[in-house]
Amino acid sequence: MPERVAERIAALDWDALQQAMDTQGYAVLPPLLDPAECEDIIATYGQPELFRNTIDMARYRFGVGEYKYYGAPLPDLLQQLREGLYPELAKTANRWLGQLGQEADYPASLAEFLERCHRHGQQRSTPLILKYETGGYNCLHQDLYGDVFFPLQTVFVLNRKEADYSGGEFLLVEQRPRAQSRGHVITIEQGAGLIFPTNYRPVQGTRGYYRTTLRHGVGTIVSGTRYSLGIIYHDAT
Repeated sequence: MPERVAERIAALDWDALQQAMDTQGYAVLPPLLDPAECEDIIATYGQPELFRNTIDMARYRFGVGEYKYYGAPLPDLLQQLREGLYPELAKTANRWLGQLGQEADYPASLAEFLERCHRHGQQRSTPLILKYETGGYNCLHQDLYGDVFFPLQTVFVLNRKEADYSGGEFLLVEQRPRAQSRGHVITIEQGAGLIFPTNYRPVQGTRGYYRTTLRHGVGTIVSGTRYSLGIIYHDAT
């Protein structure tokens, strides 16, 4: 595995990933983080100085578990992931806007996009680490934190399914117009990631493209403790 995260991201088969996002609405990334890097990220959970806020999910009826938003500046590895993945995802975002008849206006770099967020009063960082223990889960939801949002986000699982925890599959539910919802149950291995829509995606119909709304969550943890890293590209109010 290349030492630098940027090299690992560049080596991905982006043609196949772009096709997967267009055809099924999400794409599974092979492991971008090695086990030691996953452990390093998990270790940040016990360093309160790195975080701007901690959320008890049960208190807000979001589910059962806890998550913490990293403060700015982000730890270096997280910053590399956020900056490195954004440009290819911006290509997807602009292509999707074009398919829906809208102007493709997502800038090529994360820094430019974050400037837009900040001009709209969205200045709080949004990458987060999530912890679920036995019986924990995350209700279906969307991560929208203001008027400006990026239409894709990424999640990485940080520990080993069937070794450190069982259950806890990623859930993605697509609400199709005038039809019943479609669900995806996705298993993500340690260090691997998933790219998925934040809000909606275009789907080809008989009369052109139309929007379908998506929500995501995590199924119940049957045993053990599950950690994951969420990379959200827009900042929050």
